Amino acid sequence: MFPREYRGVAFVVGLFLIVQVGALALVPEFAESGYQAVENPDNPVNSVVYVAAIVVMTGLMLAAFRYDFDGAIRLLIVGVSAWLSWYVFSALVPPLAAAVPAVAVAVGLLVHPEWYVIDTAGVLMGAGAAGLFGISFGLLPALILLAVLAVYDAVSVYGTEHMLSLAEGVMDLNIPVVLVIPLSLSYSLLDGGSASDEAAGVGDESASDAEGGETTGSDADADDAVADANDAEDVAADPADTGDRDAFFIGLGDAVIPTVLIASAATFSPARDLAVPLLGVNLPALLAMVGTLAGLLVLMRWVIQGRPHAGLPLLNGGAIGGYLIGSVVAGVPLIEALGLAGFL
Repeated sequence: MFPREYRGVAFVVGLFLIVQVGALALVPEFAESGYQAVENPDNPVNSVVYVAAIVVMTGLMLAAFRYDFDGAIRLLIVGVSAWLSWYVFSALVPPLAAAVPAVAVAVGLLVHPEWYVIDTAGVLMGAGAAGLFGISFGLLPALILLAVLAVYDAVSVYGTEHMLSLAEGVMDLNIPVVLVIPLSLSYSLLDGGSASDEAAGVGDESASDAEGGETTGSDADADDAVADANDAEDVAADPADTGDRDAFFIGLGDAVIPTVLIASAATFSPARDLAVPLLGVNLPALLAMVGTLAGLLVLMRWVIQGRPHAGLPLLNGGAIGGYLIGSVVAGVPLIEALGLAGFL
């Protein structure tokens, strides 16, 4: 691994941590504000509905790219970015005041979609989406969601390969469905550094319009909009010489989906709170974070080698494994950790 690849890995780990910590910080505020998107967060059907929505939106996205509706998709994602950013900012300032920076995020994406603007918007979207879904998916639905999406990711990348086509379609839109990992200070996404030319770790997220289980009211619109923006897999394309790369790209959903379990564990696990200032975190949530980052390091090693890979099997697997270990260490019975106690 070249030294600048090490810097790139450190950068992506930092972005994942910001999304994870941000979601944990937002969870108490979201719960208090009544942003839970479903009536019964313990209902496993929520996960089924969510996955079905992802499959449908994937098909719609592929059709949109085929028939040249790229502009509509870009506007949709920018709108979702502003909406989720509003949720994040409204946890810090009054709702009306939160609209100002949220609109600024959308304007920045439309006017100057440089890599740092995309990453900033992506981190805001990721933390907000993970927090919203974390308080809306109980432990069992969250575990089902991660397990099913890991399998779906693997099949769609290694089997049908339709996610590779979807990734190719979204990468040239310069929208925050991917996190951009520059490997040099001089890198510019706008000056010829297009994702399709330099993709190494390609995060594929179907764009955003349906990922929220059984939602209602304005919160339903937000969660439905989050949808495919969180669909995502990480794949590595163009096995070019690593020394020639200027950037890596990893799907925003690769950060969001495992963080849903982290936020769910912090919300619903009976484990004792660790009393970390400003964060509602317990041992299962903390070790789920560690497991996700361990999976990320393995994934990035593969990405740097220039081989196509699905990200969610490693990332979700690490999150689930860390969560279960944390639950056992915290003294939570396995039946409760799996969210099955209410069904037995």
